[in-house]
Amino acid sequence: MDNHSHQQLLTKEGLNALKAEHEELVKVKRPATVIRLSDAREAGDLSENSEYVAAKQDLAFIDGRIAELEEIIRAAKIISSKATGQIDIGSKVILHVNGKKEEYLLVGEWEADPMQKKISHESPLGKALLGKKVGEMVEVEAPAGKIKYKVLEIG
Repeated sequence: MDNHSHQQLLTKEGLNALKAEHEELVKVKRPATVIRLSDAREAGDLSENSEYVAAKQDLAFIDGRIAELEEIIRAAKIISSKATGQIDIGSKVILHVNGKKEEYLLVGEWEADPMQKKISHESPLGKALLGKKVGEMVEVEAPAGKIKYKVLEIG
């Protein structure tokens, strides 16, 4: 699969958050880690210098994350919720499940955060919801069995 043609679907807020993380890494964390590495290198014997090893590993991790973020940002396609009456990426949905109302935001995979009720369009629930309208039911297979959701509102 050609990764260069693979678009990363993101909301405007999600893209801005990734750009902010990238800027923090490039302008703050990476320079601080380079200084740490330099200070540790000057401390003497590198074979027994755990701070040097740790700083080197941190720098490699930061550089990897910077490269990953640059790739995501380069391939980003902003998605916005269109008022079509159907659930799409970027839609805020209120669902009725197990006797209570749950609100979710359908997002691209890089923004998914189940703890924040942000679900990926690639997740089982996200896939089931795409294209649905108010009043429709979806069923999702879960470890404990099937869960039924009813779409109450789309925002």
